Amino acid sequence: MTAYDAIVLAGGAAKRLGGADKPGVRVGGRALLDRVLGACAGAEATVVVGGRRPTARAVTWTREEPQGGGPLAALGAGVRHTAAERVLVLSADLPFLGSDTVAALLEAVGQEDVEGAVCTDRDGRDQPLVAVYRAEPLRRELALIATEHGSLAGLPLRLLTHELTLSRVMADPLASFDCDTWEDIASARARIREHGTVLDEWITAVKNELGIELDVDTDVLLDLARDAAHGVARPAAPLTTFLVGYAAAKASGDGGGPEAVAEAARKAAALAVRWADEAETP
Repeated sequence: MTAYDAIVLAGGAAKRLGGADKPGVRVGGRALLDRVLGACAGAEATVVVGGRRPTARAVTWTREEPQGGGPLAALGAGVRHTAAERVLVLSADLPFLGSDTVAALLEAVGQEDVEGAVCTDRDGRDQPLVAVYRAEPLRRELALIATEHGSLAGLPLRLLTHELTLSRVMADPLASFDCDTWEDIASARARIREHGTVLDEWITAVKNELGIELDVDTDVLLDLARDAAHGVARPAAPLTTFLVGYAAAKASGDGGGPEAVAEAARKAAALAVRWADEAETP
């Protein structure tokens, strides 16, 4: 993937949430800010503009001047800590943003004569806080705006985006879904529990909580749990998957890679089949 730095805007008063600490609000057991940081894990440097807090991975912290000066001032503060030629800019309240959207934005900004790429929602509205900008024109326009208006505080983002040549990216409709109200939070919490996504969301949350970066093939583990439950006994399913995880972790510590889970699962599944065959033999 193209090299980039990331700026995550995590300030603001969250008035529509009654002043709640919006970046820390949990959706699917994970803070909104951590969910966004997961989507930009490939950044060479990540700058969070807002109050310091524990996060799932290391970031650089800064604040806009004055505090509460708005997104343009926050962007100006964050860009001072970046060095890459491309800068990903995100708000901290995007529960469904994925790395695929980040990749699409990076690809779009690689086009000739394009100074930035923004995500566009289903209604055709640009989302300047789900975007990638080329660093040089971004810095240039921020400096020009600050000179013209005396500072960046309190100014709208459109002053920046209107001066840049932008490409539009129609990403996943949920990629730009942001949480401004408690109704939005409730909707996001309900959506991740839908049948088609709940397992992926749960596995990601568990890996985040335990500090695990190993890729997990959930289909392999589910098949193994089924074989153990049917071929041995129902309680064997969770115990077997635990032992597979333990073996995979040990193998990874000895130099094994993501394939350690698949290999351990293969061995355990074969054992479960042999166990079942013995039970059926007269």
